[in-house]
Amino acid sequence: MALAYLKEIDQESRIALWKIEESEAELLAHLQLDEQEQKKLSSLAKGKRTLHWLATRVLLRYLLQTKEYINCPSDANGKPYLPDYPYEISLTHSYDYAGVMLSSKGYCGIDLEIVKDKVLRIQDKFLKPQELAFIKPDEQINQLYACWCAKEAVYKLQGNKGVFFLHNITIDPFVYTAQGVMTAHLDKEGEISSFQVYYERFNEYMLGYVVA
Repeated sequence: MALAYLKEIDQESRIALWKIEESEAELLAHLQLDEQEQKKLSSLAKGKRTLHWLATRVLLRYLLQTKEYINCPSDANGKPYLPDYPYEISLTHSYDYAGVMLSSKGYCGIDLEIVKDKVLRIQDKFLKPQELAFIKPDEQINQLYACWCAKEAVYKLQGNKGVFFLHNITIDPFVYTAQGVMTAHLDKEGEISSFQVYYERFNEYMLGYVVA
């Protein structure tokens, strides 16, 4: 396992990505799992899904600078949290990478996606007509993935429940660059919240992250 990316967003928030190169057994050797986590691991399909789950936990230990057991349960909506540490947390994974975001500032969200042209087939499923109108043809796939990652990051930040990308999250027009920021508005139960969401192209992936 190799640290592929580490970024201190500010004094209170940081993100990291690891490239997964180990086997399941090698990742397990770095962890101490309680009974509930062992059941969770057993319920996962073997292969990438198991490796992703294990890798995020190993990376979490790296960021928290401990080899000891870390209690990282999920709430009723599947949002992970750290009851024994003063951080909000968000996890992500895609193909060969796992990612973690920690923040003592407030709720946070991170998303990593491999960039493929399949996003063209679903663009109208997660972007409104006014959002599609600012997508530029010369960077269409990259900009669509930047929008997807931004909405996924906001979705994770707000708690994984009761929010739909298409109806509840709206992105202001922005010009795509390899690294940038956009404004996303969350409409949840009639209350509007606005967030600055950062994105950047990372090799063949798109990364998006946000902190409240």
